[in-house]
Amino acid sequence: MQTQLAPQYANTPEGIEAARILGKCVHCGFCTATCPTYQLLGDELDGPRGRIYLIKQIAEGQAPTEKTRLHLDRCLTCRNCESTCPSGVQYGNLIDIGRKWAEDNTAARPVMQRLTRWALKEGLTKPAIFNSAMAVGRLVRPLMPKGIARKIPEAKNKALDVLTNPYDRPQTTHSRKMVLLEGCVQPGMLPNINSATARVLNALKIQLISAPNATCCGALRYHLNDQEGGLANAKQNIDAWWPLVESGVEAIVMTASGCGVMVKDYGHLFANDHVYANKAKRISELTKDISEILPTLQTELIELLGTDPKPGVVYHPPCTLQHGQKIRGKVEGLLSSIGINVRLCADSHICCGSAGTYSITQPELSEQLRKQKLNHLQAACEESGAEMIVSGNIGCITHLQQDDTPVLHWIEIVDQLTTKTLSPQK
Repeated sequence: MQTQLAPQYANTPEGIEAARILGKCVHCGFCTATCPTYQLLGDELDGPRGRIYLIKQIAEGQAPTEKTRLHLDRCLTCRNCESTCPSGVQYGNLIDIGRKWAEDNTAARPVMQRLTRWALKEGLTKPAIFNSAMAVGRLVRPLMPKGIARKIPEAKNKALDVLTNPYDRPQTTHSRKMVLLEGCVQPGMLPNINSATARVLNALKIQLISAPNATCCGALRYHLNDQEGGLANAKQNIDAWWPLVESGVEAIVMTASGCGVMVKDYGHLFANDHVYANKAKRISELTKDISEILPTLQTELIELLGTDPKPGVVYHPPCTLQHGQKIRGKVEGLLSSIGINVRLCADSHICCGSAGTYSITQPELSEQLRKQKLNHLQAACEESGAEMIVSGNIGCITHLQQDDTPVLHWIEIVDQLTTKTLSPQK
């Protein structure tokens, strides 16, 4: 696809990158077959190919409209289209550029949209504010409508064994060290995920440490078109982690795949920044989802937990893991190796509708996708006899909560088995 950049974009990094990405698209339309919003709405402009045309029009100087912005807003950024595309179109990077251009060249959003987006950026990325709000929310949760209440999970999932406290972390020192991104909402919503990760790695003789000055990964602001704010978050993390990198930490561990896909992109985002380029590239290289780390310790984990049959699970692979980070099969392989039968549901490649803040900014489309995904997950549970759904991203886990089947992070299952194995017999 040839693109003649408008003068205002011709010599900018964003314009040059957009033209390069657009040049790979051959209009084949394979992407529409796996696009969740196209499947729901049946509108070409609500599929990747249509959105690519809209972004091309902006790049060539055509003024975007509020309708243009709406079609770009409706994209989940699930990047399923990238997994399908035979030409290697980097759609995720292109949609960020297109959204920023559309935002900068259209009328201001309605007041309620602006307030919602401001509240998301300022409230969710500041743990002190978010954790306080979450604590209050838990107190009044029984009085809330179900749709709102499910977004306020209890600190400890009832499906978990009482052996572990969601706030307990080992204090043991090991020679092998990795650093954890705590995340902005995960410690307040489901603190056991990070604690479980620390306990499992501790059992495998790895110390998990945190950088006190680290902050939100930047994805939330960046994907809400506050790209400067998102990059500021990223710089703060790079500065916080760099002394630990220099001291020899082996990896920067991600327990939320949505954060992982963003941090792995730091090298790309700062490629033209002479101050941060090299550091950002190194940070991205060191960043690993926990599903990449544990398979390297599979032998030790099998020695600890054995391979005898254990209760099965149905696994929902997050889009940010399978499409964003191109990590597939590792969770299933690891759990299977320790005796846990793992099933995927029908259309396991399709987004559940969470997609960061999408469930708030596009609630109707999000809820349709949620219901569709839950129907498939519940069917897989009934067929396999599994009594639990697991995933690898805080957004998916909270979005899919319901009364019928518990939804946990898969590392919590491994933690429960590890804790039982290492606990003194009474």
